[in-house]
Amino acid sequence: MMKNTEKIKNNRITQTIDFKETVITNFSGIYKNQSFYKNYAEEEISWTELSDLSGCNCYCDAEASDRIRKEIQAFTGKGLHFIDSGNYHYMTRLWLEKLQIPFRLLVFDNHTDMQPPAFGGLLSCGGWIAASLEELPLLQEVILVGPDEEAYTQVEPDLQQKVLFLSREKLSTMTTEEKEGFFNNLSEDLPLYVSVDKDVLCKGDASTTWSQGDMHLSELMSFLELVLERQNILGMDVCGECDMDSCSEDFLNDHANEAILRLWEKMQKSSERMGSE
Repeated sequence: MMKNTEKIKNNRITQTIDFKETVITNFSGIYKNQSFYKNYAEEEISWTELSDLSGCNCYCDAEASDRIRKEIQAFTGKGLHFIDSGNYHYMTRLWLEKLQIPFRLLVFDNHTDMQPPAFGGLLSCGGWIAASLEELPLLQEVILVGPDEEAYTQVEPDLQQKVLFLSREKLSTMTTEEKEGFFNNLSEDLPLYVSVDKDVLCKGDASTTWSQGDMHLSELMSFLELVLERQNILGMDVCGECDMDSCSEDFLNDHANEAILRLWEKMQKSSERMGSE
């Protein structure tokens, strides 16, 4: 597998993804019930065990943040990270702080995750994007795909200036060609980190702890493939698992996770072929 190598793209040098870094973070235990990763060798998948951690469900206190940072210290952030349910989407903020060059963030989500903190500035699943924009100087812009327009109107105007927004309503009126054009035309002057919350998907393709959108998995996968092929990708994470105590359709999430991991593997093989030419 390629690691920390470079390639020429559009007459500029870009750094390839660290494909060796595929990390599953176990908060709730839900991944133990899934099989998307079980065909891969143990050395290809790393686990971080946080099921004993308190102060981390939806809100992440300082003690929990310190523990998580310690658990992921050995990783670069430039890989594929599965981060459990949307209750832990703030993990993206902790992965992003490991990146060391200016970048953009592309988020697929049914929610804006830009709410002001309710409890003393604690990092939260509902406000981690706002926290990232305010606290990470290397983050230049967020591309947010999936929330409804009404929710976005509640985002602070100064934060909106740093966001390229594609709403759920707009997506529903766009043709396939227009949607592909949006992702094909994203600027490539900065590398990109991608975060996927499966609650952007319809209930026929995922089962999550939060209200869901109406995007189909096939559509999400086509968007991801366009982005992974065209952009200089720094890394990607995936959340949106269901509650272990009230989920009868976890197989949908397992299937979606498998599709994303297979796409990641496909891009790895493509990058390896490029490197051998």
